[in-house]
Amino acid sequence: MIRIHVICEGQTEEMFVNEVMSDLFAHQDIYLYPSLLGKPGKKGGDFRFHRLLGDLKSRLLDDSDAYCTTFFDFYGLPGDFPGKQEALLISNIKDKRIKIEKALIEELTPHIGEEAMRRFIPYVQMYEFEGLLFSQPESLANEIGQADLVEDFSNIRGQFDSPEHINNHKRTAPSKRIEERFDQYDKVIHGSLVALDIGLETIREECELFSDWVAKLLKLGE
Repeated sequence: MIRIHVICEGQTEEMFVNEVMSDLFAHQDIYLYPSLLGKPGKKGGDFRFHRLLGDLKSRLLDDSDAYCTTFFDFYGLPGDFPGKQEALLISNIKDKRIKIEKALIEELTPHIGEEAMRRFIPYVQMYEFEGLLFSQPESLANEIGQADLVEDFSNIRGQFDSPEHINNHKRTAPSKRIEERFDQYDKVIHGSLVALDIGLETIREECELFSDWVAKLLKLGE
């Protein structure tokens, strides 16, 4: 049995791991244990490096048989997060992700040790969680109860190479595009419902970087 701790940015990501990802992994005897960043009462968001370091230490050093990964987005990271400023200068999302994940590993290793760090699989999304929901615009529209928005969401998706490329500017981030058309959108309530309807297989087909992360985790069971 393989155990993987998943440090999540927020409740939606935590629910996504539990409700959308876990079944696939359990079939391969891999068990995911998602949790929010930080101490009780101060959980989720605020991905400052020292908070992440504390969480990783407790998971990698106190649980020497388990692996650990992360599930948070690039644009929510503070400006002084390892690799953030350098990655901002890179336009290609794959290269941007490689840059920040490499910087994170380099910064963490002296604190945690090379041996324990072999069990760390970093994952930083180059987009908001809602980017994943554009993998299937019909499901996005239907699950928020706005079937008339299928065409709008399809047009948004069609403007980009993939859902992972949807603009992350404050005014045009995936969540803002949804909220502009449906002001009652709630990430926690609607996020997992939409993702469940889309299904992990379709999300992986549409989102290459996300799929690469899933593949790395599944490979631990080989």
